[in-house]
Amino acid sequence: MSAPTSSALCPQVNRRRALRLGLAGALLSLSALPAAQAQTAWTLAPGYAANVFMTQHLAQFAADLTKASQGKLAVKVGELGQPFAMADIRKAVGDGKVEGGNVLGSALSKEFPVAGVDSVPFMVGSHADARRLWKHQRAMLDEQMAEKGLKLLFAVPWPAQGLYSVQPIRGIEDMRGMKMRTYNPTTVRIAELMGATPVDLPVGPPLVKALADGNIDSMITSSATGVDMKVWQRFKYFYEVRAWFPKNLTFVSTKAFNALDEATKKAVLGAAQAAEDSGWQLSEKVSADAMAELQRNQIQVNPTPLHLAPYLKRFGERFTREWIGTVGHQANRLFIPYYAGQ
Repeated sequence: MSAPTSSALCPQVNRRRALRLGLAGALLSLSALPAAQAQTAWTLAPGYAANVFMTQHLAQFAADLTKASQGKLAVKVGELGQPFAMADIRKAVGDGKVEGGNVLGSALSKEFPVAGVDSVPFMVGSHADARRLWKHQRAMLDEQMAEKGLKLLFAVPWPAQGLYSVQPIRGIEDMRGMKMRTYNPTTVRIAELMGATPVDLPVGPPLVKALADGNIDSMITSSATGVDMKVWQRFKYFYEVRAWFPKNLTFVSTKAFNALDEATKKAVLGAAQAAEDSGWQLSEKVSADAMAELQRNQIQVNPTPLHLAPYLKRFGERFTREWIGTVGHQANRLFIPYYAGQ
């Protein structure tokens, strides 16, 4: 009979050796984990549904940023309302419940007054003018949002707001007595100044039903929203009054941004600038495509009616003065360089 081995005589040796080998194997496995499992993860909360171009663009930014960070940052876009509705996104980001979000800028105007210039009607007449205004507006928003722990990344405009009607519009007298769809204080006042009757309707099912039932005669919204709502079931005319160019803002918490290393911060800022450039181009394309779709569905697309234009200009001057009175001296930092063509 052969002599027993040392392992057989000391089973504790086998256990200790197995423990050492297992620990070494575990450490080796950890070192071999893919980078994706060690990433910083960001979620961006959207203010609109996944099929809306603004959210699609945000998703592209998330994918581009994930790639640009070389595996250090994994960015995804949440679902609409999950976990926060648009009205709650700003607070959720500030409280650290989500890293970032995308919301309508003018919706933040109570906290960040300069954001409210987006809803001053009949002041900006083109994408080029809107972007020049944004250059000055951004410098001020950067400061205001930073004071509240937010890092502004980029802004993208919606297509210009136009005027839909069931009948031809030649001048302001044609608007009198119309039932005009409204959705915020500005549109209510415009309706009243035109002699129309405001009918408060949010975008979505209530508006679709009102269109189908013939309960509104006119409204101000973008060509893109008109296509989304299939407004040709009710309206026959669209006038490019370019009432305003509302913008969506994408931002993250300063805390989340500052937690990144310098190379990743640089990647975030680079991807954000690229997203802003592509977003403005996309907005113009969406506008042109929507105009063509309206025409395919028998809506007549026209410039601002000649006899309505002077009234809209006066409305713009009136709303601008009121906004300056609300914002105070800060407005000078915005308007002086903008009207100087800078």
